[in-house]
Amino acid sequence: MKKFYCTLLLLMSAAVASAQLTKVYDEQVAPLQQIEEAVAKARSEGHFVVCQVGGNWCPWCLKLAAFVEKDSLVREVIAQNFEYIHVNYPRRDAAPALMQRLHNPGRFGYPALVVLDGDGQVLHIQDSSFLEEGSGYDAAKVLRFLKGWTPAAVKN
Repeated sequence: MKKFYCTLLLLMSAAVASAQLTKVYDEQVAPLQQIEEAVAKARSEGHFVVCQVGGNWCPWCLKLAAFVEKDSLVREVIAQNFEYIHVNYPRRDAAPALMQRLHNPGRFGYPALVVLDGDGQVLHIQDSSFLEEGSGYDAAKVLRFLKGWTPAAVKN
């Protein structure tokens, strides 16, 4: 019986924690259009696009969004090199065109980070679990990922 109550308490704590995170995925936006608009903007600025694929239903997606927002070095690298968008994956509705467009990033779980070049071609899909540390994200790991996929790094 103790196990049951401990499990229940853990689940309730996780629900409360995720409810306190800011929802960043716009569920009304057409994801494919959102991606094409980000690619056009990135192309005009000499940037790449990072698509954080997931949803407001995903606590780790919201944690990553909060981490990116709070870490000034991460924000700086993103601002100088990327258009960073939150691409909503509606887990209850099939989204085969979205998954095909992004080369099925969901196979790694969520959030998945997809790097697109200025032409909209998928360059890399990052399993975000490799960027985690404990119950959050590790700045050094995230920065290493981002710096490895900047336009300058890819060209060299």
